[in-house]
Amino acid sequence: MKATYIDYSETQSFSEGLIRLLANDPQLAPFYSENPTIEGFKNLIAHKKVSANRAILVDVLQNQYSNIKSPLHSSVEANIQLLEKDNTFTVCTGHQLNLFTGPLYFIFKIVTAINLAKELKANFPDKNFVPVYWMATEDHDFAEINHTYIAGKKISWDHDTSGATGRIKTAGIEKICKEYLQVLGISENAETLSNLIQKAYTEHSNLSDATRFLVNALFEEYGLIILDADDRRLKSQFSSIISKDIIEQNSFKNITEANQSLAEKGIDAQVNPREINFFYLKDGLRERIVFENDTYSVLNTDISFSEEQLKQEIAEQPERFSPNVVMRPLYQEIILPNLAYIGGGAEIIYWLQLKQNFDHYGVQFPVLLLRNSAMFSPLNLETKLNRLNINTKDIFKKLELLKKEWVLNHSTHSLNLQDEWHELSSIFEKIKLRSHKIDPSLSPSTEAVKARLHHAIKNLEAKLMKAEKKNFSDALSQIESIKTKLFPNGGLQERRENFGLFYVKHGKDFIKALIENFKPLDLKFTILEE
Repeated sequence: MKATYIDYSETQSFSEGLIRLLANDPQLAPFYSENPTIEGFKNLIAHKKVSANRAILVDVLQNQYSNIKSPLHSSVEANIQLLEKDNTFTVCTGHQLNLFTGPLYFIFKIVTAINLAKELKANFPDKNFVPVYWMATEDHDFAEINHTYIAGKKISWDHDTSGATGRIKTAGIEKICKEYLQVLGISENAETLSNLIQKAYTEHSNLSDATRFLVNALFEEYGLIILDADDRRLKSQFSSIISKDIIEQNSFKNITEANQSLAEKGIDAQVNPREINFFYLKDGLRERIVFENDTYSVLNTDISFSEEQLKQEIAEQPERFSPNVVMRPLYQEIILPNLAYIGGGAEIIYWLQLKQNFDHYGVQFPVLLLRNSAMFSPLNLETKLNRLNINTKDIFKKLELLKKEWVLNHSTHSLNLQDEWHELSSIFEKIKLRSHKIDPSLSPSTEAVKARLHHAIKNLEAKLMKAEKKNFSDALSQIESIKTKLFPNGGLQERRENFGLFYVKHGKDFIKALIENFKPLDLKFTILEE
């Protein structure tokens, strides 16, 4: 595949706050640690203090991988063993357990982690770097993950469930798998992917194991480690912070203050903390913990604790306490020897809200890295754009604006009545002056006539543009066709379309092409021409 790289700002698809962060806006410097550069990683490695229990981490991973109904790849096995060594660090990305991996950016996050680990190894050969995909198995918003879009078709699993999504049983998912597989068509690559999908979701009993199998099958040769942190041994390392934070409400205070500071610098909060940022977790149950009337209660249940009972429950059953979105990152950094978190634009901004809380608990903040974003273009896109005299960057503009600019640039007529309006405006100033001399109260009437005429001029401009668009209907249809293909539902391809048909078309070369072309530390948007 041929790759073209453009600045994220040129895509007009990312928030102003993120663009400021990428540009190293000094106002945002207090909200993160090191820049995502080799020098930034060098600084972090030099003073990195690992709190993770490496032996427990390796043991948990070995147990979890025993649930995969396939042999462990040598690259994965080697990376798990490397985690026991003091000179080994992780680079981590995380995401929910989207059905069939969900939108393309799920894949892009993982490739970014893999490539970052490779780049760090090349720069620090005496250290080891392991890419980790953190499965958000404790999330409970099933509606966010129970569907995917492929070839414009929404495939959705309507299933009554509650509690952590990782524990959802896959029984009954066969019908949805069949719907997905029918879209893939008939080919060798389609058969390969179909087998993976069927083994993942019909031979594994829950969504966590199914997702681990599928993601492992796609990325095992690159040594990706897949972690489910819904584990008693891992939660035990976090239990003292769980207890402190629930009772003292530190995260609520710290993140609220950080949100106010960010707001003063023009950055809106992506997430808002609660007084208590933990859920109570059991099979079929994940409900918020609240403090009312000197009692800690679990919403929508009859479960409650005094302060002493709560401390005892956390000490004896830490696995029953599930961090929410603002505490999960802290948990991650406690149990992993981690250097970087790789996330999407909104994720990276909400991590800025968290550093003050990290500092409060004495936990080192990782390097924040925007995942690689990409768009797959059809064959000869560049040729088509050149024929239309359109720049690659222009294709990211809104469709109607792109059409209007194209017509203005190619029309032999003047479709803008701005000069004529200036002349008319000057005439009205004279009329207004004359009217005012006769009767000052006539000035508002003159302004009203002027406003109506200005409105009429703008309408006439629109009619001129509409008429000229008809004269260029063939070219505008081509532009619309390109936009529709590249921007499904009007948004970035990566935020909607599933990877399935790309895999069917390219097989293993699909992921290989991403590995070859994604450059994590360059911070550029990638356009891949198929």
